[in-house]
Amino acid sequence: MVKINGELLDIAGKTVAEYLAGTNYNTKRIAIEKNGEIIPKAQYDTTILQDDDALEVVSFVGGG
Repeated sequence: MVKINGELLDIAGKTVAEYLAGTNYNTKRIAIEKNGEIIPKAQYDTTILQDDDALEVVSFVGGG
């Protein structure tokens, strides 16, 4: 199980890119932290999620 934004999901073994493909996140407007470290967007395809990983997905919102 992987904890994403506080919710446990059974997605161990998937890459970050595979997880994001099943969501509504705009990948141009998010940052992802895995176990306390920011994952560069260039590594989404190669970063494999494992049991007990903790991810935080942060969306950027424009305004003024």
